[in-house]
Amino acid sequence: MNTDWQQLKQSANGIPQYDSLIPYILEVLKNGEEATSSVIKERVIRFLQIPESILAIKYPNDLNGNGILLNRYSFALSDLYKANAIDRPNRGIYKITEIGQSLLQQYGSELTKKNLEEQPAYQQYMQELAIRNERAGNLPTIDENEPKEISVESIINNQNNEVAIELLNKVQQVAPTFFEIIVVDLLVAMGYSGENGEAKVTTRTNDGGIDGIINQDPLGTSTVYIQAKRYKEENTIGRPAIQSFYGALAAVNADRGVFITTSSFSKGAQDFAKNQGIVLIDGIKLTELMLQYGVGIEIAKTYQLYRIDNDYFESEI
Repeated sequence: MNTDWQQLKQSANGIPQYDSLIPYILEVLKNGEEATSSVIKERVIRFLQIPESILAIKYPNDLNGNGILLNRYSFALSDLYKANAIDRPNRGIYKITEIGQSLLQQYGSELTKKNLEEQPAYQQYMQELAIRNERAGNLPTIDENEPKEISVESIINNQNNEVAIELLNKVQQVAPTFFEIIVVDLLVAMGYSGENGEAKVTTRTNDGGIDGIINQDPLGTSTVYIQAKRYKEENTIGRPAIQSFYGALAAVNADRGVFITTSSFSKGAQDFAKNQGIVLIDGIKLTELMLQYGVGIEIAKTYQLYRIDNDYFESEI
């Protein structure tokens, strides 16, 4: 394994390019322990003997920032995560996976971003990102001819879609009982419980196919019934599952129901649900709503974009 930073691919200012850091992040994680991003950075810097003069180079418009090289680690970590070469067991914590160990053993210091892009997990990630961007009407690329505010919006939407993909992955790993709590919390955040309504998760011993109930008024005259299925993305929910939910709704004389899953629905399931007045929410829509209503996420940073108030100047005497 190369230990000389000067052997890495470098940009014009002599700073290692972000993708050249990829194999060394795996190298310092190969013992299998969990580590924070700052610890990973420090270990890679020591391993490659990167001098302080390189670390001190900063963006001209961000002289108080961490430096160009340290910022580049985030891109390398992101690509490794997309390829399932590293995992995030907790916030800001990283751990190498079996895939990461295999890639490191196979390619060593020659591991590149292209190798990561060949991984099924990376390709699936990019496919889902494309679907999310298309649903949101987000621009796939930034057109220099477009107004700046559109370009900024596109970048932010793309970043939020990446967060949504990670969020879906996290939701798919929670216990089924906690997933039911998540969907009830989401519908409450969306306002379905009303001002004095009640929302609850049903007991699993005798739920009759109903996982959650939201009474939209104190008397319970307007009730939404929920079924929540936490499945992997490849487990498409078919028509029989929706028919079974319809039967559960009929058993309680319900006229409205919401079926929420972390995966997707077949066309047959969608057609049946549409005819019976059942609302279907798939994994992509679920995480879109979680971001929109602030369930399981928090605002990282807020930016303000200014424009001239022409009405103000029209009042000039």
